[in-house]
Amino acid sequence: MGKLGLVLGGIVAFFVVCLLGGSFYTVDEGERAVVVSQGKIASIAGPGFHWKKPFLDDAHIISVRTQAVEFPEEPVYTADRQTATVTFSVNYSAVPADAEVTTLYREYQTLEGFESRALKRQVREQIKNVFGTFTADTAIRERGRLNNEVAKAIADLGAGLVKVEGLNIENINFSDAVEAAAEQRAQAEMLVQTEKQKLEREKVLALTKVTQAQAEADSQLAVAKAAAEATRVQGEADAAALRAKNDAIKESPNLVELTKAQKWDGKLPTSFIPGSATPFLNIK
Repeated sequence: MGKLGLVLGGIVAFFVVCLLGGSFYTVDEGERAVVVSQGKIASIAGPGFHWKKPFLDDAHIISVRTQAVEFPEEPVYTADRQTATVTFSVNYSAVPADAEVTTLYREYQTLEGFESRALKRQVREQIKNVFGTFTADTAIRERGRLNNEVAKAIADLGAGLVKVEGLNIENINFSDAVEAAAEQRAQAEMLVQTEKQKLEREKVLALTKVTQAQAEADSQLAVAKAAAEATRVQGEADAAALRAKNDAIKESPNLVELTKAQKWDGKLPTSFIPGSATPFLNIK
């Protein structure tokens, strides 16, 4: 009986440990737990340590962290009927609100179920639609714009259950002939742009020379005008001085004699011309 009691005690202890161990669960940050009781969703649990009814409740963990979905070599068609394969990835995360997590579990049970049954199908449809608006040439040369257009097209996917956070187109693979033709067109356009830039530069240089020549001519003209104006002003001044002197002489006949007297140094000439008058001795 002693050994039997030990065995029974061990079995009971085992079931107690299993019972207690199955009654608690932990939810990490970046996760939500959908608690299902007897087949029905009972509650949504956030991060932390939780208790559930053993054998009756189950806790199903759903991540609300960012997830990455890879799309390797998806076939697409361009507006000019060229075929290509595109490799890209989409980042998304489940909306952490209780109502959205509940609906996500009820309709898809897991994120993997949501991806396979909804997200991937919707993304493939949208990327094909966007590629159909690009030619092969623009899809190759305007990768950034193409990436942005696809990102906008898938931004509202997921029926509000998930948030699409971004898209990255990693590779677009056309046939060698299509890529070679696009490269040739790009080189030709680059050459045209180079010639246009060269022509514009030459126009600027020519305009600069014309401007400099005009400035030099304007400068010389200004100098000539200034010299002519100075000459004119000097001439007018000389003429005015002469008129003033003439007027003074007319008004004062003795002004000439006075001027001579003012300039005389007080010495008489040592020689005289026969018959000439003695300077400054004209007494009337």
